[in-house]
Amino acid sequence: MASDNDEIYERRIECLRPRLQQIIKADEVLPHLQLESGRKEQITQKLNTEGYKSAADLLISVVVEKPHKDGWFRAFVDALSNGGNAHAADYLQLNLPDPEVEAENDYYVQLIQLFSPSLQDMKTEEVSTQCLAQRLLTNADQEKILAEKTNHGNKRGATELLSRIVKCRPGWFSEFREILRVTEHKHLYELIGGSPECKKPSKCLTFLSAAEEKPAESCQSEEPMEISGTEGSQNDATGLTEYVSSMYNPLVCIADLSGCPAAEAAGATGGDPKEISLRDYQMEVARPALEGENIIICLPTGSGKTRVAVYITQKHLDSRRAEGKPGKVVVLVNKIPLVEQHFSTEFSSLKLKYKVERVSGDSELKISFANIVERNDIIICTAQILENYLERASSGEDEGVKLSDLTLIIIDECHHTQKGEVYNHIMMRYLKQKHKNKRLIKEQKQPVPLPQILGLTASPGVGGAKTLNKAEEHILRICANLDVTKIMTGSIDKKELRKSILPIEPRKEDPFGCVVKTIMTAIHEHARLFPTCDLGSQNYEQWAVQKEREAAKDGDQTVRVCAEYLRRYNEGLILSNTIRMCDALSFLNKFHEEQIKKKTSQDEQNIEITETERFLFNLFKDKKEELEKLAKDPTYENDSLSKLRTKILQEFSSRQEARGIIFTKTRHSAMSLSQWIEENPKFADIGVKPSYFIGGGDQSDTKPMTAAEQKDVLKRFKTGELNLLIATTVAEEGLDIKACNFVIRYGHVTNEIAMIQSQGRGRAEDSTYTVVDVKNSGVAEKEYVNEYREKMMNKAIQKIKKYDQSVYNKQITEFQIQAIMEERVRQANQKKKAVKDENPSAVKFSCRNCTKYICSGEDIKIIENMHRVNVTPQFRNLFIQRENVSLQERRLDYETNGVIACSGCGQTWGSMMLYRGIELPCLHVKNFVVDINTKKYSNCTRWIDLPVKFPDFDYIEHASLMAQGSDDEDTEWP
Repeated sequence: MASDNDEIYERRIECLRPRLQQIIKADEVLPHLQLESGRKEQITQKLNTEGYKSAADLLISVVVEKPHKDGWFRAFVDALSNGGNAHAADYLQLNLPDPEVEAENDYYVQLIQLFSPSLQDMKTEEVSTQCLAQRLLTNADQEKILAEKTNHGNKRGATELLSRIVKCRPGWFSEFREILRVTEHKHLYELIGGSPECKKPSKCLTFLSAAEEKPAESCQSEEPMEISGTEGSQNDATGLTEYVSSMYNPLVCIADLSGCPAAEAAGATGGDPKEISLRDYQMEVARPALEGENIIICLPTGSGKTRVAVYITQKHLDSRRAEGKPGKVVVLVNKIPLVEQHFSTEFSSLKLKYKVERVSGDSELKISFANIVERNDIIICTAQILENYLERASSGEDEGVKLSDLTLIIIDECHHTQKGEVYNHIMMRYLKQKHKNKRLIKEQKQPVPLPQILGLTASPGVGGAKTLNKAEEHILRICANLDVTKIMTGSIDKKELRKSILPIEPRKEDPFGCVVKTIMTAIHEHARLFPTCDLGSQNYEQWAVQKEREAAKDGDQTVRVCAEYLRRYNEGLILSNTIRMCDALSFLNKFHEEQIKKKTSQDEQNIEITETERFLFNLFKDKKEELEKLAKDPTYENDSLSKLRTKILQEFSSRQEARGIIFTKTRHSAMSLSQWIEENPKFADIGVKPSYFIGGGDQSDTKPMTAAEQKDVLKRFKTGELNLLIATTVAEEGLDIKACNFVIRYGHVTNEIAMIQSQGRGRAEDSTYTVVDVKNSGVAEKEYVNEYREKMMNKAIQKIKKYDQSVYNKQITEFQIQAIMEERVRQANQKKKAVKDENPSAVKFSCRNCTKYICSGEDIKIIENMHRVNVTPQFRNLFIQRENVSLQERRLDYETNGVIACSGCGQTWGSMMLYRGIELPCLHVKNFVVDINTKKYSNCTRWIDLPVKFPDFDYIEHASLMAQGSDDEDTEWP
C-alpha cells in the first residue's frame, strides 16, 4: 500500500518534471536503476529517436509508475547522483538554487543555444578532456562525445558535448568559457564573454533588457532547451535572428554590455562576479587581512562584516590563482540557518567564478565532507562538521580534513572562540601546530602550512568582567585563541536605537498563581520539603532539580517524584507571569496527561501507582476546575502581557510598514505568544502577521523546528508575508533581516553580547529596542548592567588597539602557551581517567523512579560509538513500549519510533530503535541511577560522563541468533 511519503514524492517529481526534463541525462541514469524488463530499452530507443527531453520524460513516467517498491524514491535520487546527474538530484532533494541563480543559469543555457552553430567548430576532444578534468563531464559523458565525433564527425561530437554540459549544476558556464580560453579557442571565448573593445549595440541591449523582464517572451522558448544540431539551434532561436546577426558582426560583442543587467547576469562581462565595492571604513578594517594577516573584524551588526569577508575571500582566491597556487576557504558558522543564508545571499556573488558549497549537520553532504572540501573552493559549514573531520584526520580512523588543506578560515560570530566551544577546539589544533612549526623551523625542517584566520563579531563581550582590566584580558584571550595580530574596528557612526525599558508593576491580584502555590505548598508538606527561595523564580527551579537528583541517588521515591512535579509547577508559575494563564494551564495539563499515560500500558499490564503519585494526581484534579475558571478571566492577566500588547499595537499603528522581532526565553513561550497574537482580533485589524522561530535541537520537551521550517519562516519574514517573529535566542546572532524596525526583549535578558546582537536585528531606519520586564526575571537590572559592560568593552578594545605591537605579541604568546598547557593537562587527566575506566561488570543501573535494579554494564552494547542498547532476553521482560510520534526521526541505518518504559512504574528509560531491520531497546542514561562500585550517580545526562567503555554491538551475531531462534516462518531475516 502506498505511503503518505510516496504521494509526497510523486507530487514533488511531477512539480519538477519540466525542469527535470531539461537536465536529466537518461542514458547515464539507466545503468544505476532497476526497472522492469524492457523499460530500459524503451527509454534508450526514445533517446535515440526523439532526444534527451523525451527520454527524460519517459524515464520519469516509468519511475513514478505504481506500485512502488520500498525505497523507490531514494533509489531514483541515488541513480541520478551516481549517474552524473547531480543537478537533478539536487532538485529532487529540494536543494534548490535561488531563483536568481536559476534564472542566471537559464540565460547561460540560452547563450550556448544561440551560439551553438559557431561552438560546433571547437576542438571537441581537447575541450572534452579539459571538461572532464574540471568535473563538468563524467567519464561516460566523454565516451559518448568521442563516439559521436568518431562516428559522425567533430560537429556532432561538439553538439553532444554542449547538450551534456548545459545540464550541469549552476557554475558551469564560467568554467566552460575558461576552458575555451586555455584550449586556444579565442574567437569562441570572446563570442560568449570576450572582447573588451567595441560599442554595445542598442538592439542587443533592448533584447537583453526584455529578456530580464520577460524571459518567456524573449530569450527563452516555451519548450525546454535541447541542442540537437545546427538546424535545431537556429529553429529554437526563432525571433532572435536580428540579435544573432548582430552578434556575428565583428564590431559587436557581448562583453561591452556592462550597462545591461541581464547581460551581466548572463555572463556578458566575462562570467566573473561583479566587483565588490567596499565603503571606506570597510576597506580600512579589511586591509591587514588583504595583506595576509590574521585579524578580528569588530563592526556593529548591519555594518557589512560579511560583505568585507566576501571581498577578502575573493581577493584571497584571486591572488592564489594568479600565483598558480590552490586556494581553499572555509566559512564557519555556529547555527544551521546561517549556512544557507551565507550560501544563498552573501557568498552567492562568488559562485560564477569559484565553486561554492554548503554543508551542515542537517545536510546529507556531511557524510562526504572531505570530498566536498577537495572539490570546492569555498565551503560554508557549521563548525562541528569541520571539527569532526579534523578529528578523523588526526586519529587516522577515516578520510578526514587537515588544517593544511585550507588556506583561509573565516569564523563568524568569533566571540564564541572560548574554552569549551567548538570554535576553540578547532583553533587549539591550529595553535598547537603553530608552536610545533617554530620547533620545526629551528630544526631546519619544513613547517606545516596553516590557513589565514579571519574572525567576525559585533561584540567580543567582557566575559562577566567587573573591571576594565579583566575586560581587557577577556578580549586579549579571544585574540590569542584566534591567533590574530589585530582587532579592527572601523570609524563608523553606530546607528542609535530608540531604547526603552518597561518596568513591571505590582500585580494587583493573582488568584491563578495563588492556587498553583497552594498546590506546591501541599506537596512541600507531603514530602517534608522546606524551600528557602521564592516560588516562581529561577532559584526555586535550581533547588527542585537538586532535590530530585539527591532523592534519586538516595532511592527516596517520594521526594524524587514530588521534586519533579514542583519543578513543573514552578515553570507553570513562570509561564503565568509571562504569557496567558490558559497557556500555563495547558502546559500543566499536558504534563499531568503524560504522567498518567506513563501509568497505562497497551497490553493492560499493571503498572504500580504509588501513594505519592495518587496524591499528586488527585491534588491537581481537585484544583483543575478552579484553575480553568480563573484562566478564562482576563481580569487577572499579568501586567507584562498588557505592556507587550500595547507596545506591539503602538509599533504597528505608528509605522507605515512595521516588521519586528520579540525575543523570549523558552520555546514554549515563543509558540504561546505567537498563538496569542494570532487569536487576538486587535492585532489582525492592524495587519500583524506573526510566527514563532525556535531552535532545532532536541534538548527541550517542546518539539523543535526543522531546518526546512526555519528556512521557510525566515523567507516569509523577509518577503513580508510575515511581519512579526517571536523567537528564542536562535535568532539573536547572524540573521540578516534588514527591514526589521523594532526589537522587543520580553522577560529575557542575558549578557552584553546578546543585548548587542539582539539590538542589531533592528536594521531599518528609526528602529526601536524595548525591554519588557516580567515578574521575578530581573531583566530591567540586567539590562542596565549590560549597557555598562558594553561601554567597558568598547574602552577595553580601544585600549588594546593602542598597545605597542611587541607588547601585544608578547601577551598573546603568553596566553597561547597557557592555553596549550591547560589543554595538555586536560588531555593528561583524560588519559588517566581512561586508564581508570571501570569494568562494565562494576556498573549497575537502577530505574530512576522506583529504584528497581535493571541491568549490569556487561549487558550494555554500543552502536556507532553513540547508542547504548541492551539486547539480553532478561531485559526484554522489564519494559513496556509506548508510541511517541515526537521521537520519529530518521537517521542513517537506524530510526527511533517509540519509547520504552519501566513495566513496574512507567518511568521512561529510552527509545525503541530500528537498526538495520532489528528492533533494539536504546537506553538514555539520564533516566537511571548509576552505581559504580557502590558509589551512586544521579546527575549523568550523557553516556560520555561515565568512565566506562562498553563493547561494540555485534550485528551479525545478534541477527544470526534471532534467525536461529525464530519459529515464525513468515519472518524475514537479514
